[in-house]
Amino acid sequence: MSEKRIYTFGNGKAEGKADMKNLLGGKGANLAEMNLIGVPVPPGFTITTDVCNEYFEKGKQQVVDLLKDDVIKSVKHIETLMNSKFGDIENPLLMSVRSGARASMPGMMDTILNLGLNDEVVEGLARKTGNECFAYDSYRRFVQMYGDVVMGMKPVNKEDIDPFEAIIIKVKKQRGISLDNEMNVDELKQLVAEFKAAIKEQTGFDFPVNPMDQLWGAICAVFDSWMNERAILYRKMEGIPAEWGTAVSVMAMVFGNMGKTSATGVCFSRDAATGENRFNGEYLVNAQGEDVVAGIRTPQQVTKEGSLRWAKQQSVDEKIRASKYPSMEEAMPEIFVQLNDIQDKLEKHYHDMQDMEFTVQEGHLWFLQTRNGKRTGTAMVKIAMDLLIEGEIDEKTALERCEPNKLDELLHPVFDKEALVSAKVLTRGLPASPGAACGQVVFFADDAAKWHDDGHQVIMVRIETSPEDLAGMNAAEGILTARGGMTSHAAVVARGMGKCCVSGAGAINVNYKNRTVDIDGVIIREGDFISLNGSTGEVYLGEVKTKPAEVTGDFAKLMDLCKKYTKLVVRTNADTPHDAEVARSFGAVGIGLCRTEHMFFENEKIKAMREMILSDTKEGRVQALEKLLPYQKQDFYGILKAMDGCPVNIRLLDPPLHEFVPHDIEGQKIMAKEMGIPVEEIQHRVNSLSEHNPMLGHRGCRLGNTYPEITAMQTRAIIGAAIDLKKEGYNPQPEIMVPLIGIVNEFDIQEEVIHSTAKEIFEKEGVEIPFKVGTMIEIPRAALTADIIAQKAEYFSFGTNDLTQMTFGYSRDDISSFLPVYLDKKILKVDPFQVLDQTGVGQLVEMAVKKGRATRPDLKCGICGEHGGEPSSVKFCHRVGLNYVSCSPFRVPIARLAAAQAAIEDDK
Repeated sequence: MSEKRIYTFGNGKAEGKADMKNLLGGKGANLAEMNLIGVPVPPGFTITTDVCNEYFEKGKQQVVDLLKDDVIKSVKHIETLMNSKFGDIENPLLMSVRSGARASMPGMMDTILNLGLNDEVVEGLARKTGNECFAYDSYRRFVQMYGDVVMGMKPVNKEDIDPFEAIIIKVKKQRGISLDNEMNVDELKQLVAEFKAAIKEQTGFDFPVNPMDQLWGAICAVFDSWMNERAILYRKMEGIPAEWGTAVSVMAMVFGNMGKTSATGVCFSRDAATGENRFNGEYLVNAQGEDVVAGIRTPQQVTKEGSLRWAKQQSVDEKIRASKYPSMEEAMPEIFVQLNDIQDKLEKHYHDMQDMEFTVQEGHLWFLQTRNGKRTGTAMVKIAMDLLIEGEIDEKTALERCEPNKLDELLHPVFDKEALVSAKVLTRGLPASPGAACGQVVFFADDAAKWHDDGHQVIMVRIETSPEDLAGMNAAEGILTARGGMTSHAAVVARGMGKCCVSGAGAINVNYKNRTVDIDGVIIREGDFISLNGSTGEVYLGEVKTKPAEVTGDFAKLMDLCKKYTKLVVRTNADTPHDAEVARSFGAVGIGLCRTEHMFFENEKIKAMREMILSDTKEGRVQALEKLLPYQKQDFYGILKAMDGCPVNIRLLDPPLHEFVPHDIEGQKIMAKEMGIPVEEIQHRVNSLSEHNPMLGHRGCRLGNTYPEITAMQTRAIIGAAIDLKKEGYNPQPEIMVPLIGIVNEFDIQEEVIHSTAKEIFEKEGVEIPFKVGTMIEIPRAALTADIIAQKAEYFSFGTNDLTQMTFGYSRDDISSFLPVYLDKKILKVDPFQVLDQTGVGQLVEMAVKKGRATRPDLKCGICGEHGGEPSSVKFCHRVGLNYVSCSPFRVPIARLAAAQAAIEDDK
């Protein structure tokens, strides 16, 4: 690690810069960069992410000892620039302590403001500023924040409100006031005293009075927060490695709570929900930053346009809006001009949408943070394409700016317009994050997670959300809050997750103890259904019908851009014409896996299938297969037609036969009656099909080699359907895939059956169809002998689900019993069935491709496991020279973007 542990900034100078975010975290790097480009930033210093790793390796005390001299020196740097002294009674300097990892993690870690106050310093601050109310407001905020973050003062039960909030409510009730900023000096002093007493009672510790002790407590608390439950969960969700660590930025305090000429706010250079190019944000007069994001007071809009839009959404009369809720553009016009100029400067500097925090202290504007803003999938695509059109970025950068997995949000269902006409609107809040969400109401994060795990779709309803609610927000279909604006915690986190969110719905009255929400007289209980429209802010009673999304506009332009750069093409896994059509509309260029076994489970088909399986003679099996033939042919006809002109890779029957037979006595009786044999014979035959390890048993090519009549029937169906289509003027391109081979001899026998059957049909019909016969590489031995198999097989399709299972020796069906432990203990970094193991399974894939092409240079290779739609796995497939990946229809755009990014990365 770097021996330099602390980097200072301030007064237009900085030891760091924007490209040092791995060391300084995103916040620290951007604070340094803003200093260098002339943005007003309070002076401070950043402790590096390396120190965070040292903290957990060496322990708290050793790291404090390592840092002590540098921290004291850096505090003096701030004192010099601010012309004040930390801990001094007459001329006090207060500081803030903030977290900042290299990847943005909004709200997941801890922040402390107004650090350095005690009973003596607060009096000095009051004298220095001539504003006793401001001094004690800052003090009560500090005690509250420090007590929560550092000393662990939190609700005892989940139904309880925050203990500090309970005291605030009690004090405000004394005079019947409703807002925090209406409290007078005596009431603020009362809060400080009662806060300290409550901390002592609940934690057993006195509140620290020495400012340096406070500073070390805050620094260590920020490092500790890197390993808190919500931060760990967020990292898992976002794929952020624990070893990255967090930096700690310590800055001089600037105050938005000094009166009517002071304010605090959050703003975005573009709309983070829709991507529209309009400056927007929220602010509060006489407040501090946490007030805005926590949603305790519903804030006002920064721009007049935004304020008018807000008033329309909330049905607020223009006179009331202008007098009570004016925009910053109207109330602080000079500050607004500065703010607007700087946000434009920052977006142009970073060439991306910026999420900024600012404070106005007595008419002076300060920036506390800028970062590339979290955004919805819709906004991500629009912003990238708009910046491309505006000339801010090039085509390759536009593609790299888009996260493949976030495209999934654009494919989520939307409300059916006809259904909305008859839907009952309960209330309307702010459209904080777009989308359509239906589900059962729950009120607590742990309940949301549990209900979701039990198979329920849920809407989490809260007065306001906090970082502790992350697990519930992740599990919910949507989030509804009574408080908070467009920049509240709920709104920012929901947009980052791509979750539908309606915030600031003031008409809802949440009762946590009774688990009810009263919406204008309508009582909604836990478990009742509601629906949210995150695009309009409307809340509906019950479930509202949805319909599939369509690929249009900027999304379609992005897909066109992918096509321009991609080398690895994307097919789909589809078993029905409908799935094939959906995938083709998303840009799939063929079918990489058509599973024939999924076609047998409809009523008449399953009867014939069971008759074939339960027959104990070849004649009986052939007779049953003749019944199945027209069904199979019809299925293949539909799929080949839907993919006209594109290759369709059809896997011959793969699963163990026992999956198709009736295991219940009623089903066995019906089967016995239909076949005209005793039920005892059916039971005997069913029992004979039972295997100790069916995934390694009588399945795949072993079925076809044991019962070649099955392979012959399926070939007749595939080729017959293709011939019918060709006669109608279509261009079918069937590929027939032999599954689960481990030795080339298995393939040889199946290939002979396929080609001899096809030859008979061609001679009978007088028409020939070109087709390929290939195999699925899913057994390690097949990968090891790929050069021999390629002498016969015309293409390889890697079945990475089974290949992973057999390489690791993990059962896909049973891995859940130990996977969580393996992930926690870091034995595994990820679930290998979700993300391809590139060093083990990937090595087999790469070797098989090289060996196969050494024998057959034009060998076409692809993968068709679930990994085909996972971005990092797609990029690996590009690097090892596969021709295509195949994935489920709704993952096709994700795979296409990942493939384009892989090609761009390859050219660098």
